[in-house]
Amino acid sequence: MTTNPSPPCLDLTVDGNMARVTFNNPAARNALTWPMYEELKRICDSLAKDPKIRVAIFRGAGDKAFVSGSDIQQFVDLKKDEAYEVAVDHIFASLQQLPMPTIAMIEGLAVGSGLLMATFCDFRISTPDARFGIPVAKTLGNCLSPSNLSWLAAHLGTPTVKKMLLTAELIKAPKLLASGYLYQTAESTEIESATNVLAQKLAALAPITQKASKLTLAHLLQSNLPDCTNLMRETYNSQDFREGVNAFLEGHQPQWIGR
Repeated sequence: MTTNPSPPCLDLTVDGNMARVTFNNPAARNALTWPMYEELKRICDSLAKDPKIRVAIFRGAGDKAFVSGSDIQQFVDLKKDEAYEVAVDHIFASLQQLPMPTIAMIEGLAVGSGLLMATFCDFRISTPDARFGIPVAKTLGNCLSPSNLSWLAAHLGTPTVKKMLLTAELIKAPKLLASGYLYQTAESTEIESATNVLAQKLAALAPITQKASKLTLAHLLQSNLPDCTNLMRETYNSQDFREGVNAFLEGHQPQWIGR
């Protein structure tokens, strides 16, 4: 007898003053479908209104990935050029603006939107073999919004972000631990315990101070962003983007033509 796998979803559990959110799509390395994006916003909006929650922990199901990006199928019928990045920006803002400290617990891959969500969390703990990047120059041929790029550059540094975006290389956890991007690394058998230790430390501190500190920093980073609509529109309307989507879904290497 066979059973159908559960549909992709987000699981929320609350244990006392701690919320735990799991990206649950292990068959696709926790790639996010659009309903999962929408559920992320609903969960974050709900947590933001609950004063009892002092820490929120985000993780991926299984040990292969935190989040491996977006479900590529949803790009097939994309018609409104930069509207996708604008919509995703709005969803990520709900994670960025959570009033309580947030922790990303990362095993395996954190790439594309997975890297962004890990970076929108306040702290990141990963296994030593975790890998991070945004290989869109190799896969889809799309781009990021100025809001997301600004946030990545502030946390990773412009040279590292350029390396991720322009070479499509994935960077291993030890380098990001040395740079301060990762709070800690821990083996897979110990990462949950390490995450809980940090969560308990954060939960014992002054929540209003934590909120004021993290949201003021967020406002500073997001102020005076340039209008890059023309660049996003050029990218999402390009033949290269359509080629990237089709090649990914058909399982062959894209042929970039620069148009």
